[in-house]
Amino acid sequence: MQKKPRPAHEARHGIRVGTSRRKVKKMSRQLDFLKQLAHGLAVQFGSSCEVVIHDLTRKDLDRSIVYIENGEVSHRHTGDGPSGIVLETLRSDPAKLKDRLAYLTKTEDGRILKSSTLYIRDEKGRISYLFSINYDITSLLAVENVVHSLIQTEQETASAEKEPDSPQKITHNVTELLDELIDQAIARVGKPVALMNKDDKVSVVQYLNNAGAFLITKSGDKISSLLGISKFTLYSYMDKG
Repeated sequence: MQKKPRPAHEARHGIRVGTSRRKVKKMSRQLDFLKQLAHGLAVQFGSSCEVVIHDLTRKDLDRSIVYIENGEVSHRHTGDGPSGIVLETLRSDPAKLKDRLAYLTKTEDGRILKSSTLYIRDEKGRISYLFSINYDITSLLAVENVVHSLIQTEQETASAEKEPDSPQKITHNVTELLDELIDQAIARVGKPVALMNKDDKVSVVQYLNNAGAFLITKSGDKISSLLGISKFTLYSYMDKG
């Protein structure tokens, strides 16, 4: 018996096979509301406020962005790929995830963004969408630095020892994201790959595994080649966690 073709809108939006028509309609209404909300926030807060919707129900991870307002903030567009928080979400237990609010991220050209990410769930508690707000605070930080230098005391200068956490870089596609995660893993070890011993390489693999890097297609080939190990050895290092 010949299979009935999928509706064009389901195929076009990458909706997984087996998704019921009723659920598709609910997802569509939910996405329409999120787009409306994103547009309202972008208009309210102006061109420095980027709002991004990632669709976690899509089969194609490299095109997770289904809607974006003021994409010029991070130079991203609809159809671009995931940032690190998308992989982190896919690797995590949905029941344990809580919205991430007011954390710092960084664009490829060095601008600092104040970001918040909301986990949008379906009726079964599974995360369907990520709704992210990224506000460019680069100019505000420059003003803050000028004002702070004028009002800072010697005592404050002496006590300011701890460096703040580095903002997470925003990526445009899975290739950039994998490269960024690899750079982070190598930086944590503190030595180039050529000087790494077995324990160092295990640390790199464990960091990448925990970060969700192996959810990216063919990432295992790239990482095993970089570390000079076989795929079998790579999997054994993953199992050590």
